[in-house]
Amino acid sequence: MAAYREFKEVSPNASAGAKTMNWLENRFPTAFDAYKVHMSEYYAPKNFNFWYIFGSLALLVLVIQIVTGIFLVMHYKPDAAKAFESVEYIMRDVPWGWLIRYMHSTGASAFFVVVYLHMFRGLLYGSYRKPRELVWIFGCAIFLALMAEAFMGYLLPWGQMSYWGAQVIVNLFSAIPFIGPDLALLIRGDYVVGDATLNRFFSFHVIAVPLVLLGLVVAHLLALHDVGSNNPDGIEIKGPGKAVDDKGHPLDGIPFHPYYTVHDIFGVCVFLFIFSAIVFFAPEFGGYFLEYNNFIPADPLKTPAHIAPVWYFTPFYSMLRAITSEMMYALIACVVLGAGFGVLKARLPGIMKGIVVVAAVVAIALMLAIDAKFWGVVVMGGAVVILFFLPWLDHSPARSIRYRPDWHKWMYAVFVINFVILAYLGVQPPSPIGERVSQVGTLFYFGFFLLMPWWSQLGTPKPVPERVTFAAH
Repeated sequence: MAAYREFKEVSPNASAGAKTMNWLENRFPTAFDAYKVHMSEYYAPKNFNFWYIFGSLALLVLVIQIVTGIFLVMHYKPDAAKAFESVEYIMRDVPWGWLIRYMHSTGASAFFVVVYLHMFRGLLYGSYRKPRELVWIFGCAIFLALMAEAFMGYLLPWGQMSYWGAQVIVNLFSAIPFIGPDLALLIRGDYVVGDATLNRFFSFHVIAVPLVLLGLVVAHLLALHDVGSNNPDGIEIKGPGKAVDDKGHPLDGIPFHPYYTVHDIFGVCVFLFIFSAIVFFAPEFGGYFLEYNNFIPADPLKTPAHIAPVWYFTPFYSMLRAITSEMMYALIACVVLGAGFGVLKARLPGIMKGIVVVAAVVAIALMLAIDAKFWGVVVMGGAVVILFFLPWLDHSPARSIRYRPDWHKWMYAVFVINFVILAYLGVQPPSPIGERVSQVGTLFYFGFFLLMPWWSQLGTPKPVPERVTFAAH
């Protein structure tokens, strides 16, 4: 049984605000303890920069999506015969409905913008390295849940791109050997994308996935505050041998509140300025945020000339399209080279080398026996799953990009350019040149991660200082 907690008293002459806060603290001390642990007494490194605003912006967009989603659900009808009409009703007849809808649709793209930048910051400064592996894993799980949430929400307007995009993506599951057709049927709830599919996706989009998403966000924040935040120098500010003041607080840290709450509020103001400009002046954003075909009601008898997902899925869609029968030979060559390297160069015991050879033979046999469409699905999923293993792939002696060899910066720059090119190719109609470029881009994307244990150790890192570098501004 928890020990009894004595009531705190305030002076009778205290202000009404102080008396109210004292009354609340005596009756809900857990909330005030949480505020101290995670805000006023949570010491974060004092050298945070611009890159550290995107975590709080992701929380802001999550709130925007939940609030606007609640108002949209009040008027939306998850019925294949009425869904498109209900969206039109929201846009035309519901007071301020157009604003709520555009905030929600723009928020979906904004969510991926800030999450991609947030993940890139983690990649730059090594925020996935020990002891923050679990923070990174929770973050990748959030990204995966966010992709599921966005895909299911994309179907709900029941426009042409919603319908046919869902048709294409759901049919991919039928490529899985043995269980594929039954799995696709289970996801659709019918033999074609229809009313049952819409109801299932609506249920998951509104209830199931948001609950998972919120749980993962809480776990992500709790895990982060348990081990402490990383910083641009990649240097720990807490622990044995670290400089502390007479109260045990790290000298290289400052309380999150009020210093970084003000920092984040400034970022929020800039973000809301840009967000509002898009909502009011360019909600379609040239057809990238809202495709023009999605303003046409879904027609199962009329296929759009070019079906492509929303921009934030297009890098992975490019990887899916890159896997052709011809590309399979390049993948087989990669398996052979990887197995050969493991046998000849890696310091493995004899039995492990034998297992590597057997595994490579089995993999090659499966790659030849199973259709390339299935391996495209595997590659598309693997492009996300491989991110979970990043803490164990990076072997660089220096955590932050600041102290790694200069050519590492070029490696990360090429990775970003490659990702953007894949995203662009994903919205373009298939072409021979685009196919070749996407195949090279896919090999580079996976090579970047799979070869990281080797290339991350190359070169001589710069000297890492004992304490964080900081210049007041």
